[in-house]
Amino acid sequence: MTLLELTGIKKSFGATCALDSMNLEVRQGEVHALVGENGAGKSTLMKILSGALKPDEGKMRLRNGEYVPADPQDARQQGIAHIHQELLNCTHLSVAENILMGLEPHRYGWIDRQALNRGALDILRDFHHPAITPERRLADLPIAARQIVEICRALAQNASLILMDEPTSSLPREDVQRLFACINRLRSAGIAIIYISHFLEEIREIADRFTVLRDGRSVLSGSLPEVTDAQIITAMVGRAVENLFPVRQPSRTAERVLEVRHLSAPPGVRDASFELYRGEVLGIAGLIGSGRTRMVRTLLGLLPAQTGEIVIGNELLPAKGQYSKLDALMARGLGYLSEDRKGEGLALELSVADNATMTNLTSCSRWGWINRRSQAEQTERWIQKLRIKVRNPESPVVRLSGGNQQKVAIARLLHQQARIVFMDEPTRGVDIGSKVQIYQAIAEMAEAGASVLLVSSYLPELFGVCDRIAVMVRGVLSPARPANEWNAETVMQTAIGSSAVGSAEKEARV
Repeated sequence: MTLLELTGIKKSFGATCALDSMNLEVRQGEVHALVGENGAGKSTLMKILSGALKPDEGKMRLRNGEYVPADPQDARQQGIAHIHQELLNCTHLSVAENILMGLEPHRYGWIDRQALNRGALDILRDFHHPAITPERRLADLPIAARQIVEICRALAQNASLILMDEPTSSLPREDVQRLFACINRLRSAGIAIIYISHFLEEIREIADRFTVLRDGRSVLSGSLPEVTDAQIITAMVGRAVENLFPVRQPSRTAERVLEVRHLSAPPGVRDASFELYRGEVLGIAGLIGSGRTRMVRTLLGLLPAQTGEIVIGNELLPAKGQYSKLDALMARGLGYLSEDRKGEGLALELSVADNATMTNLTSCSRWGWINRRSQAEQTERWIQKLRIKVRNPESPVVRLSGGNQQKVAIARLLHQQARIVFMDEPTRGVDIGSKVQIYQAIAEMAEAGASVLLVSSYLPELFGVCDRIAVMVRGVLSPARPANEWNAETVMQTAIGSSAVGSAEKEARV
């Protein structure tokens, strides 16, 4: 039975056409995967379905009746809940207040706190996350836990259709499995789900049918068992993608550019030592919460170190000292790509040109004044190289899709010409076509002599891009070994501190 039907949906923003005669059919009790490159129109479609935007043309039908939501509240009342790609939590409120926002139980005009916490606890039981309690303030939770709270808020609305836009992007495998178990229960209860993900293996695990969007059009749709990954990828990017990872020779230089000796920043980082060589890509694997990101941020001086030494070139620096200011590190040739692109990686209200050049403004300035023409010309080269979908270099970054925003952050690193680059989850929330371009950019950095420290939760990415891999486990970094000496099983055995093959296989997201 058809629950939702869209016909000829069009939506433009000025001269930019986000959706062009898009069609979609979602059946009751199915998980329908929506796939496509960043900028293909997926998030725009979700905003239309959730009442945040109105289509310019086309018809929408929900349960055989016309569906024209006046606003997001109207959409929720009609049974459509939206889990956004970028979390929309109220971090100053408690977990329970976030989950039951707009549904708060009350007595005599006052919120009934006990009933509120009980109601939230009933929903949270499906996830069994030790860090999440109804009374806890959301700001005190890590990103993965906040994602679970966002999912629980959608479940609290008893929706007939749930829109999930990259819901697992910040979740460890254990919580992904909990989410999938919950989705299966919802499907059994007749609730439909539109599921957006860039992980094809994840889509095959949970979805029934799929629709591919390309340039705002639905170009392929059907049952997942009837198509191959290659067919889906070709439909997404409009061409065959033969090699996801670039072919490059492993780094053979013995020139050490960075050495870290017994770095500690308790409780997240207990002991981390490694060496990084010229032209090398060194991968850091590990489960979420293992201390990978804290290690990188400690090296950059964003978190205080307790002990350790850092050698950049031939310069010995104490990890606990005044050297670790970002401007001083940039002067020594370091660049950084944060996992939080919107909070730290980009100045969203500024233009693409300002973001791409901000760490190397001397390339387009004279006597302290920016030459806007030169800045735009230099930025245009990065737009073409990385295939950033943007009208012009002066467009604000906030108007771009998540994947194109990430490519702007990559452009900043390329423009900076950093000799040592720290990259934390560089392809999180990025489509397959964009991943190919980012992997190629990383390979070109290494071939040009830059050294890359790559933190990633996606094992195929580490195996396909890195020369060596080290694994972080409970704040301790393992010795680095050549990538071909690792496999998914041995990485995950190390990451969980166990030799149990079965457990390792369950944890690996490959």
